[in-house]
Amino acid sequence: MRATLFDLERTIRQRRQADPSQSYVARLTAKGRGKIAQKVGEEAVETVIAAMASDRDGAIGESADLLFHLMVLLADLDITLDDVLDELDRREGVSGIAEKASRPAD
Repeated sequence: MRATLFDLERTIRQRRQADPSQSYVARLTAKGRGKIAQKVGEEAVETVIAAMASDRDGAIGESADLLFHLMVLLADLDITLDDVLDELDRREGVSGIAEKASRPAD
């Protein structure tokens, strides 16, 4: 895997404590988890819109925004990229249908 996401994770974690007037990550963090989650949702919707429009460049840009904001949210939850990758590894070779069926019912 490319180191880009791990580098981004490190940068985000460093900037969470920075001066909010100097860092977007710090400013977003200061607004709280609800605002961070809202940004993840907005970027997800924008990614879907670009995909539905077959806008490849738009989908790439919006996907980058989505990954960035998701990683800010993960940092706020003290979840590491390794935690998420471990979960994906756990699911490797398991049918998506079987994996979903194994989850507790809501």
